[in-house]
Amino acid sequence: MSRTAFITHPDCWLHTMGAQHPESPERLTEILDRIRGEGLDGFLDMREDAPTATLEQLYRAHSPAYVEELFEIAPESGLRHLDPDTAMTRHTLKAALRAAGSGILASELVLAGRVHNAFCAVRPPGHHAERLRAMGFCFFNNVAVAARHVLEVHGLERVSIIDFDVHHGNGTENIFIADPRVQMLSFFQHPLYPYCGTQVQVPHMLNSPFPAGTRGDAVRELLAHVWLPALTRHQPQMLFISAGFDAHYEDDMASMGLLDKDFDWISRELRQWADAHCGGRLVSMLEGGYVLPALGRSVIAHVRALADI
Repeated sequence: MSRTAFITHPDCWLHTMGAQHPESPERLTEILDRIRGEGLDGFLDMREDAPTATLEQLYRAHSPAYVEELFEIAPESGLRHLDPDTAMTRHTLKAALRAAGSGILASELVLAGRVHNAFCAVRPPGHHAERLRAMGFCFFNNVAVAARHVLEVHGLERVSIIDFDVHHGNGTENIFIADPRVQMLSFFQHPLYPYCGTQVQVPHMLNSPFPAGTRGDAVRELLAHVWLPALTRHQPQMLFISAGFDAHYEDDMASMGLLDKDFDWISRELRQWADAHCGGRLVSMLEGGYVLPALGRSVIAHVRALADI
């Protein structure tokens, strides 16, 4: 049995938001080429069968009216902008439904004991999508759909979402702010889009803003001395990761200073915590990361850590 599933779907390459848009299909090509080029596909349960999320699954994280509106406004040709950064084509919902469905499949594989953990290499990303709004390249909140699935369908009582994207996961916060079953731990550069994350003060949401230029040692201190103790207090039965890699020092979407080795260290610490405290149950989902070489290397570090290789 492979320790780690790697889940994607060809439909995730179909969504585009313009030739110069940083959230591009080439992100997935870079990741898959690196996985195969380094021979990691021989150690992983490689799957390109992410299912389409059902309406019932989406409605656990988003309002029916919002979901129905997205279907109504999806264009038959060209681009339809929902905000200056976020646009739909005729293929967008096909890709977004697969992205949301990947977390369902990953959760089912992990809970059934068929793998210890999973990484979903999918797009569009999800952590900016709020219950009632698409924004920040995101349409459905993939990690929220998966987390609500394990709570409502499988009866888990507590889960934790770790978000290390350089941008605050406002959508995830918006969806779970009134649900103490879901702990959210998030570090992000501040001030930076979406210019929030410092106002919410609820016990199950731990936001950790960092200034531009922050390097990996500060993040390691946070994880070791704040996040891991917080996880132990919450006692989640499953971990989810919103895995954004745009805090890398090479990524020009922000100005943090993490290195490949920092993503390796963070990922190994979280995997080891999951192994020790919640039966290894962990699902990671791709969020940001836009400079292709840095993204590819960072994902390789992350997946190697999850697979313990």
